[in-house]
Amino acid sequence: MEVKALQQMLAQFRQVQEKLEKRIGEISVEASAGGGMVAVKMNGQKQLTEVRIEPEIFKSKDQEMLQELILAAVNEATRRVDEELSKQVTDLTGGMPGVMGLKLPGLF
Repeated sequence: MEVKALQQMLAQFRQVQEKLEKRIGEISVEASAGGGMVAVKMNGQKQLTEVRIEPEIFKSKDQEMLQELILAAVNEATRRVDEELSKQVTDLTGGMPGVMGLKLPGLF
């Protein structure tokens, strides 16, 4: 491969990386469990930004149920972030040869 072609490809990768980082910063997903009894919001870095627990859930004093609902909501939010990240990567790299199927560390 020519040096110039390689430099152009690296420049394209840098542009894609910058765009992807910007889009990751804009991602926000919400997921809930137990019919909305527990809801969480998560950003593109898979950090929880909000947790809401309906007060009625405390009336049952069922600690195990609350733990399971929190786990279910967080796992669903994580799945949704992964799905959104995958879409963003596909949108940004659709036309770039050699990028499809590439697993980016820290994203998936």
